[in-house]
Order: sequence, then C-alpha cells, then structure tokens
Amino acid sequence: MGTFKVTGGKKLKGEIIPQGAKNEALQIISAVLLTPEEVVIKNIPAIRDVMKLIDLMIDLGVKVSKLSEDTYSFKADNINLDFLNSAEFKQKGAALRGSIMIIGPLLARFGKGYIPSPGGDKIGRRRLDTHFVGFMKLGAKFEYLASEQFYKVSCENNKLKGCYMLLDEASVTGTANILMAASLAEGTTTIYNAACEPYLQQLCKMLNRMGANISGIGSNLLTIQGVESLKGTEHTMLPDMIEIGSFIGMAAMTGSEITIKNCQIAELGIIPDIFKRLGIKLEFRGDDIFVPAQENYEIESFIDGSILTISDAPWPGFTPDLISIILVTATQARGNVLIHQKMFESRLFFVDNLIDMGAKIILCDPHRANVMGLDKKMPLKGITMSSPDIRAGVAMLIAAMSAKGTSTIKNIEQIDRGYQFIDKRLNQIGADIVRID
Repeated sequence: MGTFKVTGGKKLKGEIIPQGAKNEALQIISAVLLTPEEVVIKNIPAIRDVMKLIDLMIDLGVKVSKLSEDTYSFKADNINLDFLNSAEFKQKGAALRGSIMIIGPLLARFGKGYIPSPGGDKIGRRRLDTHFVGFMKLGAKFEYLASEQFYKVSCENNKLKGCYMLLDEASVTGTANILMAASLAEGTTTIYNAACEPYLQQLCKMLNRMGANISGIGSNLLTIQGVESLKGTEHTMLPDMIEIGSFIGMAAMTGSEITIKNCQIAELGIIPDIFKRLGIKLEFRGDDIFVPAQENYEIESFIDGSILTISDAPWPGFTPDLISIILVTATQARGNVLIHQKMFESRLFFVDNLIDMGAKIILCDPHRANVMGLDKKMPLKGITMSSPDIRAGVAMLIAAMSAKGTSTIKNIEQIDRGYQFIDKRLNQIGADIVRID
C-alpha cells in the first residue's frame, strides 16, 4: 500500500484547476455502450476508478482511443457479451462500484446484463435495490446468485417496455441506470423521485444529443420517450464539485490564498453557501473562485442563536461527499457546529484520527458529530493514520497539511480512486507531500 508523508504548516498560494467530475465520468463512460457509433468524451479525470472502468470497456470489446491527456474516443460496435460470464469480468467488476452502471446500457441494447456485487468505499450499507426494481418495472427478469454474489437481468425479445415508476429513494446511480435503460425501451417511461444532480443532468443532455427524448431535466420527475437507436456525440464533463469543495476547505485550514479555476459556479448549488456559513470568505471572479488567506473564520449560528447544523441531503441539498471535508474544516473554526451525516452510517468513523491529532469532536452516534472549533489557537499535531475511503482520505490530508509536524497517511490508493495526481498538484502551489510506494 502507498503512503503519503505530509509536512504540515505550509502556506499554499497560486491557481489550481479542478479535475473532471468522477461521479459524472462513471455514468457518461457507461453510456457509450448504448450506441455502436463513436462517442468522444472530454475532461476525463485520470483517477483509479475511472481508469478501471475504461479498462473494463476495452475488455468488453469497446474500441478506446486516447486523443489527448483528458479526451478519449469510444466505439462500442462489437461488444463481446461472452466476457460477462468470465472469471476475469467477475474479478474486475467486483473491484469497482461504478461497474454497476453498465447494466442499464447492456440491458437496453442487448437485452441482458450481468454484474458481480460491486466494491467501492466502505462507508456503510449501499443497497442496489433501486436499480433492479426499476429494471423489473421496465419488464426485465432479475436473478441474484447468492453463492457467487452475481446479479443477472434479462428481457424477452431484447426489448424493455416503458412504464411509470416511483423510486423508493432518489438514488443518483439508480436513476442514471434506469434512465439509460429506458432510453431504448418501447413507449414512455416516467421516473418520479428521480435524482437531479448536475451530473445526472449532464447524462440526460448527452443522451438527448445522441437522439434520446428526455424531458424534465433538472427536476425529480423525468419523462423518457423510448427511441429505436442512439447515435454518437461529443461530451465535455463538468469540473468535480467535490474537488472544488476540498480545495476551499484546504485553503481555509492552512490559511492560504488560492484561486480555483473554471469551477462552473452555477452548477455548484448550495456548496459555496455552506462553506460561507463556516465563515470562509469566497470571491467569485467569473467562473473562478478566489479564497483569500484568513487567520480565522467563525461559524455562524442559526437566526435564533442555536448551534448550526450541517447535514447532507439529495440534490439540491448538500452533497454527502463533502461532509468529511466540512467536518475537518470546522475543527479549526471559531465556534461549534453539529455535523449530521444522514445517508451513510460509517462515514464519520475517521474522526477518531482527528481526535488523536488534537481536534475537539464528540461522536454522538454513527451519524452525528459535534465539532468544537479550536480557532487555530491549538494546531493539530501530525500522526500516523490510514485512509478508510476517498473522502475521509482527503479530509485526513487536509488535516495533515494544517498540522504541526509530519503526518503519515497509509492506504492512499483510496485517495487515488477519486483525486488525480493530488500530491503533485498540491505541491505545485506550496504543499509538502511525499509519495512513498
């Protein structure tokens, strides 16, 4: 396992460009299976999970060409469905949670799709029922082989039929998977309680350019008129909102002045406002976010004077992927805040490491943590810790960069799954991070 050695207390200064959005990439790349024509995708992040999905596409028979550093061409005109039954596919699919996204396109175009129980972050229970219940409502047959932890779906005559469905949860990946399947189904599909994240809106817009007929984009009620086939297109992915939020927290914790370039601010929703509620100053300069150096930042209270609570929620609420970042940023603010992670029951367990570094946090239960800010009067101290998941790993990295002394972060493969060349990019603006393989 790789390790970061982080020397804390370094001021950052300069510009940094956020990578393409990881969560969008997994959906968009899977969508190339819907057409035999060429699809060109720009701003693809060179991160572990995305590269694994591209490798999986190649194994399935997709012709993949790298056109530039972040641009790829995909052509799925000769798919090898036999690969889905191979031991190699079971191994590779199980190592990547994003592999679940290929089922919808395969089912829509070829009438069947297989996937092993996918991996991913160990952040609590992440059920897949929404995906498969949606497929069954479209007319697919579902089978789960418990002994092999293998999911199978298929449909008669290789054709799904549109229907009305009310999702039991506004699952982003579930909505995307069902949406892709419905795009080639017969008739009209209506999805109520659909997720409406910007990345899902991006997928809808891309599918419409390919010839799909999707309306209600940006709302929780999507209507899909099925079409016979889809064509090729070009697509440019949004910058990663989670990276943008991470850089804001990093600047505040280290008292640094940085400019985050090309942020597509209109697509960030409530994210900037939540950081402002921690007292962090932000300046919008076109589509760039300038974070000035601050010696201190003070957490707001609610209007009645009660302690601020920050919780996650489906979009347009605050994304759960930034809860870890908000929590670690609050440890050096002035004031108190209650962090309520509603959606995953294991995502706050990394706070034990922050407590060992000197943070004042009470973990009330698996979902809630009370953070008492140190107001930068007591810097965190460097320790040795291990990254349990992508977002906690970067929260630990932020803590280490602000700490006094040297920290060691193990299992950085988790960080590499979601952040491309993070050590090199941060070192270019003043960080001191050494990668040890």
